Amino acid sequence: MARRQDLITIASLRSFDRTSGRIGQQFTQALRDAIAKGELKPGQRLPSTRALSAALGMARGTIVEAFDQLYAEGYIQARARSGTVVASVHEAAPEALSRELTPDTLAGELPLPTNVARLAAVSKALTPQGTQPFAIAHPGGDVAPDDKWRRLGNRVRATRPAAPSGYIDPRGLPELRSAIAEYVRKARAVKCSAEQVIITAGTQQGLFLAATVLLASGDAVWAEDPAYPGIEAVLGNFSITACRVPVDGQGIDVKEAILRCPGARAAFVTPSHQYPLGMPMSMPRRTSLLSWARNNNAWVVEDDYDSELRYAGYPFPSLQGLDPSRVVYLGTMSKMLFSSLRLGYAIVPVPLIDAFAGARAMIDRHSPTPDQHVLASYMREGLFEAHVRRIRGVYAERRAALIEAIEQELPSWATLQPSDQGMHLVLWLPLGIDDVKVAEEARSAGLVVRPISPMFANPPARSGLMLGFGGFTPAELRAAVRRLKDVLAGAIRGPLTTHLSAEA
Repeated sequence: MARRQDLITIASLRSFDRTSGRIGQQFTQALRDAIAKGELKPGQRLPSTRALSAALGMARGTIVEAFDQLYAEGYIQARARSGTVVASVHEAAPEALSRELTPDTLAGELPLPTNVARLAAVSKALTPQGTQPFAIAHPGGDVAPDDKWRRLGNRVRATRPAAPSGYIDPRGLPELRSAIAEYVRKARAVKCSAEQVIITAGTQQGLFLAATVLLASGDAVWAEDPAYPGIEAVLGNFSITACRVPVDGQGIDVKEAILRCPGARAAFVTPSHQYPLGMPMSMPRRTSLLSWARNNNAWVVEDDYDSELRYAGYPFPSLQGLDPSRVVYLGTMSKMLFSSLRLGYAIVPVPLIDAFAGARAMIDRHSPTPDQHVLASYMREGLFEAHVRRIRGVYAERRAALIEAIEQELPSWATLQPSDQGMHLVLWLPLGIDDVKVAEEARSAGLVVRPISPMFANPPARSGLMLGFGGFTPAELRAAVRRLKDVLAGAIRGPLTTHLSAEA
């Protein structure tokens, strides 16, 4: 009787939430916890299922099911003439587990893997900004896919080909690869066949695949300065040395790159619309970059960032079209349609097709098949190109409204980086203003701005802010600029005010 009483008086065995149901699962977990914590010792005899049923007010069948589960898991065992006893679940030092372990105690006592800090920093750097002005890459409202996408999706998903099925080719659905190949040949001057298209989960995965296939630990690569934070994250994952190369009005400085890192195995660039500053790569720089790649058996990874969204003339042609044998071309549907779709593509030289397919298979086999069917139909029926034309006009109106509001509301020391494309503008701040702190203050004011300085390898002479306009109406943008004006006014108080007065 004493043993039964000891067991039944353990607090965790009586604290059930009987209103939530699943009493059997709660009882089973309570026994697991009591054994793991050492409240029930190895070899200790448990009361009979009948006694427990009577003491706890539970059906005996529920107790029997719990015991059967714990037998199977090795927490309890049957002994001849002893009944049911607690098994030994700790091979050594069970006393060390007799106290409750919490996330805080674990964090303070356990040595963590070397990658933990680096990947935690990546998580923070790539955390979605939210939906407040001036969030980047936030298509919504008038620029979100219209009802045609929804109706087409309902129709396509109801068909047999788009129904749930088994694995498909890791390169992606053939119909979608054909539609993408046709589109980029016409819209981006890309030279490719459908066989060269690899469907990805977006540009970030495309960068990961490129690094997996093209590079080995210890290799060096060129990366623009400033650059998209996701590139640094990918290269750091493979222990690859990123030689940061400054950009100017013509894009990446190839001569400087050769001087700094002549043995690089690849160059990661955004030639049509440099991220984050916005300038295109000039033709002399393009030919110089491709010549270097050919002469050094190196590769160029082209992130075709926001290439379709040019507001003064036609979009710049791709770099890939100048030398398909040396360029891996990356595109995404996130900006044109919506980010949560998670469909992009890599167009790779023919000798690399199988390697990219293998790398894609190792990550997650392939993207969801039904969504690929919907996008393929959307492109084949001409709806995607019509959508691009429509939203280009909407974005142009919003961009103009943002520029006008900045010129009217903000002081002259806040200047815009020249750019005629994309979904964001770069606002340069005067010397002495910390753009990271400004971003923090802006969030308190209900705004989301992205600081420029963390994207540089070394702190730039001037800091700046990325202001996204794609997902917000002209009225919302004008109101947001007025709030930003108040944030900037607070940032220049103190010593900086004297500095600005002296400059004036």
